[in-house]
Amino acid sequence: MTDLTALKYTDEHEWVALAGDVATVGITDYAADKLGDVVYVDLPAVGASVTAGEVCGEIESTKSVGELYAPLTGEVVEVNDAVVDDPSSVNADAFGAWLVKIQVDPAEVASLMDRADYVALTGGEA
Repeated sequence: MTDLTALKYTDEHEWVALAGDVATVGITDYAADKLGDVVYVDLPAVGASVTAGEVCGEIESTKSVGELYAPLTGEVVEVNDAVVDDPSSVNADAFGAWLVKIQVDPAEVASLMDRADYVALTGGEA
């Protein structure tokens, strides 16, 4: 089980795990639950530059189409092809089915929410 308190969060319902200068990004279980059955995931290409707060991908479910926002600015260094091939894995394990890895300035992570703030944002549903 992932230590959810060690992660950082965005108000767009992404989680971030930092290891050195690489941020692993996924969507939270709260977001996966609200989306419903995820059927399609479109992620940025390796080598793409992403900017914090800007759209960098798309997650489509049987209920709606949601945009994936970059939580931090940097360069995409890895994409989780397994999630692209099996989008339902996001529903099965939101904190295990990471989406992209981005090389970032680690200092930027301080601008993201901790678990308590994220739980407060979601009304305690996280």
